[in-house]
Amino acid sequence: MHVSMATSAGRAGRPNEDFVGAVPGAAVLLDGAGIPGTESICSHGVAWYTHRLGGALLGRLSRDDGRDLAAILASAIDETAADHRDTCDLTNPGSPQATVVIVRAHRGRLDHLLLADSFLVLDQVRGGPQVRTDEREVAARRVCSAPLDGVPRGTREYDRIRDSCVAALRARRNQPGGYWIAKDDPQAAEEAVTGSRPLDDLNGVALLSNGASRIVSPYGLTDWSGVADLLGAHGPAEVIRRVRQAEAGARGGPDAPVPDDATVAHCTHLG
Repeated sequence: MHVSMATSAGRAGRPNEDFVGAVPGAAVLLDGAGIPGTESICSHGVAWYTHRLGGALLGRLSRDDGRDLAAILASAIDETAADHRDTCDLTNPGSPQATVVIVRAHRGRLDHLLLADSFLVLDQVRGGPQVRTDEREVAARRVCSAPLDGVPRGTREYDRIRDSCVAALRARRNQPGGYWIAKDDPQAAEEAVTGSRPLDDLNGVALLSNGASRIVSPYGLTDWSGVADLLGAHGPAEVIRRVRQAEAGARGGPDAPVPDDATVAHCTHLG
């Protein structure tokens, strides 16, 4: 497997909370999440968590023993939680967490796992790209944010309702009927979206963090077929460059997204 990677912090002066890495036959991408300014909850921070969990995953994947990907993730979550359980409040909703994408070529097949809202693009030999993501967080966010519809931004009422919506979303994290993410509970790995495809069906695969996926939505610079073509012609760095260019153009608009960490891994020659 040939893997090319690129990553970019969303804002200067803040650590990149994404993680990307590869070992022979496998690649991992994590998109970190947490609440800024919560050092009293976890002194290490989100970037520490994603790098620790990513390293634990790569260590296990390097053994190339064909172990179930969900079991690998569960073990890595448990190890990472143990690294700071004695010093940090891991049960707090604001403690560090991360989305996870794993791909592994093994015995003629490509196995994959997704947990929360990063993206996997399967570049199929026939039929164009197939996009996989875990949509449960997006669905939960949509439901929890519904009370904000029609409330003017910048008002006290908006801020009050928004805080209530955030609390409601956190209450659904790693709960049945809600959404699942890597945090402190290894059982979350059993809820991951998994699948497997013959390697002969694929030209390659791409892993994108939420920040990099903005090239398709909300910016609409291309579709997923265009992303596959762009990766093939210019590589991951060009995807991120175009996202940053769009962010700069939208800056100052009322609905402009806050710049996010953006990371892409492109895997080819899978066999």
